[in-house]
Amino acid sequence: MRFIDEVKIIVSSGNGGAGAVSFRREKFAEFGGPDGGDGGNGGSVYFEGDEGLNTLLHFRGRKTFEAQDGDYGSGRHMNGKNGDDLILKVPVGTIVRMTETAEIIADITKHGERVLLAQGGRGGLGNMNFKSSTNQAPRHAQPGEKGIELHLELELKLLANIALIGMPNAGKSTLISVISAARPKIADYPFTTLEPNLGVVSVGEKTFVVADIPGLIENASEGKGLGMRFLKHVERTSLFVHLVDISWCLEPYEAYESYIVVRDEVIKYKEEMGLKPEIICLTKIDSLSEEKIEKYKKHFEEMLDKNVLPISAVSGHNIERLKNLMLKAIERSGAL
Repeated sequence: MRFIDEVKIIVSSGNGGAGAVSFRREKFAEFGGPDGGDGGNGGSVYFEGDEGLNTLLHFRGRKTFEAQDGDYGSGRHMNGKNGDDLILKVPVGTIVRMTETAEIIADITKHGERVLLAQGGRGGLGNMNFKSSTNQAPRHAQPGEKGIELHLELELKLLANIALIGMPNAGKSTLISVISAARPKIADYPFTTLEPNLGVVSVGEKTFVVADIPGLIENASEGKGLGMRFLKHVERTSLFVHLVDISWCLEPYEAYESYIVVRDEVIKYKEEMGLKPEIICLTKIDSLSEEKIEKYKKHFEEMLDKNVLPISAVSGHNIERLKNLMLKAIERSGAL
């Protein structure tokens, strides 16, 4: 299924039903009083978070979503039926903006969270409401209020605890397939991942969500390659796991430069994202000698003054250790 993370739609709440003009007609009551009922209220439009959805695909192909109109009032004091509300299910992490102004009017971050977007029109009052001492037979009623039409942009930002980032083909898809039940497309060429993948990782009795973000290249923050379309998905994560492929490098500085390219693009997109905690993993180490792996590890640790973890998703080397480091980092952030 294709990942859809941005759509434009129109939503309309229902119109209120008109009130009725009616008079009581009874056999022995020649001048019956007004008995026109009220119109029903129009249905409202709500958005509701649903953790079972991870795409906005169900909004494609249909642009307008309308709640039901309220029914007209009728005689014998009978009010019209209220129109049914329209509840639109969206993935958790959906931001709703006004198309014209870009104003954010909803940010849905929890399963079951329901937000009113467009209130239905109020039903009009029937003529029975306008009887008075000076007007015993009112011959007017209110029309129903019109519903509201909104032009909206929906944008999905994945709600994951951890983002796997790195250059294309750094091993992100392979890693997420090993640590979770996710089954992303994996191949030995850049940009295998064309859309984010989510995986649930279990460590003991605790679980957390990891997102495999498509590979970033130089100038990604300006739209090059897969660009900032996917950089936005790392904004809400608590932690980066930055994968650096060292299998192709002749010298440690080459691998380090590839790390800096990705790091710089993340910061250029949004400076505060550079403050997020980060675990750096050296990947694709299976064909390398222990001496070479240690050489690369030492270079990174000297340059960054932080620990670096060599891993292999193929052999499982240090994978359990990585999962525990992820869990501890998330717990420190307060996200679990």
